[in-house]
Amino acid sequence: MTDLTLTGADFATELAQLRAAGPAARVVLPGGVWAWAITDVALLKSLMTDPRISKDARRHWPEFDSEATRAWVMYPWVAVSSMLTAHGAEHWRLRTLVSAAFTRRRIEELRPRITAIVAELCDQLAAAPAGASVDLRAGFADEVPSRVICELLGVASERARRLCEHTAAILDTTLTPEQAAQNFASLYAVLAELLAHKRAHPGDDVATALIAARDAKGDGLSEQELGDTLLLLVTAGYETTAHLLDQAIVAVLADPQLRIDLFMGQHDWSEVIEETLRLNPPLIHMPFRFATTDIDLGEVTIARGEIVLASLAAVGRDPGVHIDADLFDPGRENKTHLAFGHGPHYCLGAPLARLEAEIALPALLARFPQMTCAVEPAALARRPSLIVNGHDAIPTRLTPHQASKAAR
Repeated sequence: MTDLTLTGADFATELAQLRAAGPAARVVLPGGVWAWAITDVALLKSLMTDPRISKDARRHWPEFDSEATRAWVMYPWVAVSSMLTAHGAEHWRLRTLVSAAFTRRRIEELRPRITAIVAELCDQLAAAPAGASVDLRAGFADEVPSRVICELLGVASERARRLCEHTAAILDTTLTPEQAAQNFASLYAVLAELLAHKRAHPGDDVATALIAARDAKGDGLSEQELGDTLLLLVTAGYETTAHLLDQAIVAVLADPQLRIDLFMGQHDWSEVIEETLRLNPPLIHMPFRFATTDIDLGEVTIARGEIVLASLAAVGRDPGVHIDADLFDPGRENKTHLAFGHGPHYCLGAPLARLEAEIALPALLARFPQMTCAVEPAALARRPSLIVNGHDAIPTRLTPHQASKAAR
């Protein structure tokens, strides 16, 4: 069996190779680390709920303490101490401390603020000179979730910008080990500044609530868990939603008929959002899980301590589940996907991501119904990452709807 090398450089080719290699394919990750990539929906769902599969590298990955691992470009994904990397009772302890901030009621209360942020960003886009190209990635897809999550956390705009820059770099798997280590150190410096500021200036926000849980007695957060939990919330709340908005915008720009169908009510935005999550999920592969014991899958065995990679983009294109799996079809009957995970680690922020998309995307198209991509959508450059699925920029020419603009 020949191991497949995954870099993220050729997204479509790598996914096709993974699917061709079977439900569990042995792959080589950046830095020469190898893993089992799972591309079958049923198998991945089974493993995501299997108690023999852990996300805790410290306890269940024999290579965790090695010098090579500490120099690995993807080391931040296993070194953090948050619910992302916790297993069993520890995972539930950490998840419980965060979950109160992401109840459906709390999320719905954010609707007016999200609507206001989107309207403000559309106003800024409309101020661009007529015929000029604007970047909907930097000016919209990035801005909506970064403002929302940082307001939720109570993070000031400048510190929020620095946090988002560093979290984006964590997801760049083309960095050298030296660059990755420097970014990781800089990120923790910003987190330390944030924690010191919030302790001195508490507010009605998630960061203050987490600090209170840390400083209280009982089963609260350790200082590292506190910082890493904030890091997780920024990364998940900003980066992944930005990629969802990015991919949905590009899908509409690439298909004039889809735009007509949306205006005519043939499709609604929830269908577009779910199809985007299936075909182009924000995370291509979700690192990392580890086998706590040998797991026999029939044709192959995942040995104790080996890495399991959830190939979310590959399972979304499983031809055994979806007809014409590589086509964007918001009207398809089977809309299932694993973009937000499955089982105990299902994404707490899924309702918030969907709400932001349900507000932002129709507002953008309503304000700029004749917007066109300034280049061929297929030629848009992708972010250099094995993990995230987005574009460097979305250069777009906007033609505001004059009647709608005048009505405002």
